[in-house]
This record gives sequence, C-alpha cells and structure tokens, in this order.
Amino acid sequence: MLQAASLSTLARIRHAFFTRSGGVSQGVYDSLNGGVGSNDAPAKVTENRARMAAALGVKPDHLLTAYQIHSPDVVVADQPWTQEKRPHADAIVTRTPRLAIGVSTADCGPLLLADSEAGVIGAAHAGWRGALTGVIEAAIAAMEKLGAERSRIVAALGPTIRQPNYEVGPEFVARFLAADADNTRFFAASERAGHAMFDLAGYIADRVQRAGIVNFEDLGLCNYAEPERFFSYRRTTNQGEPDYGRHINAIALAD
Repeated sequence: MLQAASLSTLARIRHAFFTRSGGVSQGVYDSLNGGVGSNDAPAKVTENRARMAAALGVKPDHLLTAYQIHSPDVVVADQPWTQEKRPHADAIVTRTPRLAIGVSTADCGPLLLADSEAGVIGAAHAGWRGALTGVIEAAIAAMEKLGAERSRIVAALGPTIRQPNYEVGPEFVARFLAADADNTRFFAASERAGHAMFDLAGYIADRVQRAGIVNFEDLGLCNYAEPERFFSYRRTTNQGEPDYGRHINAIALAD
C-alpha cells in the first residue's frame, strides 16, 4: 500500500492507497481487487477487502465504501453498512473511530482528507464528473458540519490517470470551458484533431486549493502508466480486456 507523508504525520489517522499487490485474485484482477462491482469471484474480493481492513486496523465489516455514481453526493458514516445496502454517493465522511471509509478507483482521483484535531475524516471519489459538479467541496462542507475546520484539513490525492494518458473529445472540453473559461489551462494538444489531453489531477488540485485547503499533497502517480502496480479502466478498454480490478483508497480514525 502507498501512503501520503502529510497524512502519515497526523495523530490517530490511518490511511492507505492500496495497489494491486497483496491479494488473492487472479487473471485481470491480479491480485488485490477490492471491487464488489467487478466480475471477480465474490469470495476473493471479500478476502482482499479483509486484508485491507486489517492493514487499517479495523474489522472486515468496518471498511465502508459507497455505490459510486459519479456525483457530488456525500454521506455520513456512523456505523457499518452491508455491501447490499451501501448508499449511493461519491464521498463519505465520519467522526466515528474504528470505521475505515474509502473510495474505489481505477483511474479517477481518490482524495483522502483529515482534520485530526477535530477527529473528522473524509474520502472522495473525484472523477471528472464528480470534480466538475462539486464532490470535493461537498465533502469538505460535510466535514465542517461534523466539526472540522477548513484551515486544518489535510488532503492527499492518490494514484490517478495523468494527462499524458487521458485523451478526451471535443464535447468533453466544451463542457469544462462552459463551466469556466479558465479551465482551458487543464487541456493540452493531442495528436488527434479535435481531441485534447486532460489534466485531471491538476484540476482536482485546483478545486481543492480554491476550496481553501492549504495542506494538499499529490502522490504524483498514474494508474495507466504502471500496469504492474495499478488497475486502469482506460488501459483495460484500450487493450480490449474483459474487465478490470478496482483499488480501495481508505482512511480511518483510531481511538
């Protein structure tokens, strides 16, 4: 698993950006696939998630992820939920110790947040839709309602598809420019006419910092570029593979 230096120094905070290594899955899911929405054997996903929970110091059923819908929606976790009854949302916040809250990714940006003084943590799934429609700001606001202070929140961005591997079409570019003409700075020229290369990580960083978060760390890693370490939806699609694994990126508050 990978960790952010900024979060690692905080009291009571445990976190991890899990790689694809250390699990029991096979084939395209090799090996630490945490995706309950994948076509991997459910028993293997359950074992993989139990290993992740153990690494975070929580019980297997206390590692919580939502049914992600690429939205700005946030839920507060105060007790475990089953996978069958997981809420539809793209960010989770909590102030309850011994609960690990996480997001599932395979290119989108996993953002973990913590105010260790207030004992409030958050996890946001920041794909382009969620980031554009405000999931980052919504997660921060939800943390504030639990007692966090924006000036104290530390945020870290884990492995995310990076600009050299993220080609998008003209409709995508037009949507971002319609939202804010200044968003042109997050696009670079592509070899294909009418297309562009999108800097998702840079866009996430900008939204985080404009939300007033001073303490921000980007691990600087690309899912697409390192197949031995990371799953990638786009890489799987380009290679014509039948399915792909999902990473879990999670944070927990110790007693």
